[in-house]
Amino acid sequence: MAWDEWEQLKADAADRHPARMQLNHLPDPGTGGTSAYGDLKVSDADLAQIGKEAHSLYDQLQHKARVAQSSSESAAGDLAGQGFLLGKGLKHVARRWDEQLTSLLDACGQISNHMHVTKRIHAGDDGYIGRAMSSIDTLDAGFDERVGAPGKKNPVYYGHPKKKH
Repeated sequence: MAWDEWEQLKADAADRHPARMQLNHLPDPGTGGTSAYGDLKVSDADLAQIGKEAHSLYDQLQHKARVAQSSSESAAGDLAGQGFLLGKGLKHVARRWDEQLTSLLDACGQISNHMHVTKRIHAGDDGYIGRAMSSIDTLDAGFDERVGAPGKKNPVYYGHPKKKH
């Protein structure tokens, strides 16, 4: 995309929405506006499914992508031994295939492991944030002058006064 083209797209977007310009976003179909909570949302189930798929791909690649490895290397050695240059080429291709496959297997393993770790870390973060927020609420209530009458103990910290019969 040329710079002039980009500038024209920005100007067109500004003309459509003179109050504000917004790129790379579609309005929420339910409300016609944007979400109050942001656009990115992922659940533990989503993370688990991504990790499961990465692990499944790893297993399939491990078992199915190396089927021809030994026969390719054997044929390469046989052809090279007979003086054919094709043997060297086949050996090079087989070696590169194995290198690329190893790299892909490593990536799948890292994705799978990362999803499990991310799920655990964020579960701990959510608990920590919840505890921190609830303690802030308690602290705020303690400083709120409207909580109790002047001169009385704050019920947030001392509970409700017991009635004597």
